[in-house]
Parts: sequence; C-alpha cells; structure tokens
Amino acid sequence: MGARPLLRGRQLLSGPADAAPSGLRRISGEYPELILVLCGAAVGLLARGPLGWAGRHHGIDALLVVLVFATGLTISAGAVDRLSSSWTRVALVLLSGVVVLPALAWVASRFVPSGPLQEGVLVLGLAPCEIASVSTTVLAGGEAAVAAAVLVGSTGLSVLFAGVLLRVEAGHAHVRVGSILVNLLLVVALPLAVGMAARRWLPGTERYERAASLTATAALVGLVALVAAQVRPSMGYLPVLGGILLFLAGSAALGALIARGAPLTDAIPVLLTVSMRDFAIAAGLAASAFGAAAAAPLGLYGVVVLVWGTGVAGLARRRARSTP
Repeated sequence: MGARPLLRGRQLLSGPADAAPSGLRRISGEYPELILVLCGAAVGLLARGPLGWAGRHHGIDALLVVLVFATGLTISAGAVDRLSSSWTRVALVLLSGVVVLPALAWVASRFVPSGPLQEGVLVLGLAPCEIASVSTTVLAGGEAAVAAAVLVGSTGLSVLFAGVLLRVEAGHAHVRVGSILVNLLLVVALPLAVGMAARRWLPGTERYERAASLTATAALVGLVALVAAQVRPSMGYLPVLGGILLFLAGSAALGALIARGAPLTDAIPVLLTVSMRDFAIAAGLAASAFGAAAAAPLGLYGVVVLVWGTGVAGLARRRARSTP
C-alpha cells in the first residue's frame, strides 16, 4: 500500500519531463526545415573562420547553383497547366516584386546605419520569392502551381531588373550592372532552366523528386551557415532586425491585400510568395554587388522569414483541421 503513493508521485514528477521530449518531437516533425535552418545558423556562428572564408570565395554562389537546380527538378511539367483562373493574381504578385518591394526595402534600409549592413537590407526587395515558399505552400494546403509560377516568373524578373534597380537605389557608381546580370544568369536562371528542362524532357526524373528535395534542403542549410558566418553579433544588429521586421510586415500586408477575396488555396501561395523573399539569392546578389560583408543581414532575414513561413503553414493546417 505504501508503494502506490510513491509510484504515483514518481509518475507526477516524470510527467512533465516525458512531455518535453514529446513536444520537441512534435515540433521537429511539423517544422523539420526550420529546425535544420536554426542548426545551420548556429553552425555558421560557431565556425565563422572557415565558413566565412568559404563565403568570401564563391561558396555562396556554388551552393546557390545546387539549390536552384534541385528546386527546378521538383517543379512538375504540368504546374503551369493548373493555373487557369489564377493568372491575374500571379501577374499582380510579379508586378509588386518589381515595383513595390524594392521601394519597401529601400525604406527599411534607412533604419540601418550606412555601410554593408544597410546594403544587405537594401537588396531584400530585389530578390525573387523564396524557393522554400513552394514547399511551405504545400505544407499549408495551398496550390503549389501558383507558388511555382511566381517562383519562375519572379526569378526571371530578378535576373532582368535587379542590377538596374540596385544601381538606382544604391546610387553607387561601383555597382556593376553587367556583372550582376551575368552572375544571376549563371547562378540562378541557368540552373533553374536546366532543372526544369530535365524534369520535363528526361524520362524517369520524377523518381528523384524526393532526392532533389532533400538536396535542396541540404543546400539551403549550408547557405544559412555560410551567410550566418558573415555575422558579427553586436548591438549594431538591432537596427538590422528592425529593418527586416518592417520589410516583412510590409510585404505580408501587401500579400494579404493581393490575396483578398481569393479562395484559400490561392490566397496561401500569394501571401507566402509576396512576403517570403529568397535570402540565399539576396545574399548572392549582395556579395556580388557589395562584398561578402553585405550578405550578413540575409542570414538573420532567412531565419526570420522561415519562422514566419512555417508559422503561417502551421496556422493554415490547424484552421483546415478545425473547419468542418
């Protein structure tokens, strides 16, 4: 009889301890990419020496090629055929990426003291939509074809206009539009086109979609580590965080405005593709235009925007489960 209270007390004491690991397992199961990105950021901060050297010697561009090519392999050939009535909103999203978001990033960068950190925030509005927004759309139950169309279109527009817009916004004579255009063509446009062409024309490539997705995730984590290695944690990053949050809030409000009145399956990819800009391509653009130090804020932005995207996906899933 005396052992039962002891056992009950032991169960009461062990309950919260058992709940904590199960909670961690649940979080890691629902948000694996976020956990990996946070680990990549931690590795980058702890191994700044070698990873910082790699980032300054074209490591960012090399991993970006892998990421974009692998993402191209995951875009099905029939994605464009499923768009039908969504073209108007897709066009609005693409137009906002060229007209509104660069201006919003310029405003956000004014909150950061001049120098490489300000230049890093400035390029946020010139990057295409975040590659991970496609997979995040799928997690949220949205129409992946809409996100894929925005990804392809915004990447092309970024290649065409990023250099010119950066020259206008930065006002720096040393911003070489031609070299930026060539870099984006080689590092972004060409790998994406090759990946999509391989998926469409080579038989059997759909069997490797999971491997391509895992490769893209690994490259994304590696990019986070390389970009985080450029960060020198200090109080000086508080204005950077403020500028990033301002840009995120403004782009999310813009995405919600464009998505207003759309079916939920279309509204989700519109919101995510407008509010999530590709930190990896932005880092490559910043490094190409201003040097590796300007890529430092993009690691912080990458973590913030992936937290936002996975949070939206989780909220959408819970709402879908609660809807009868």
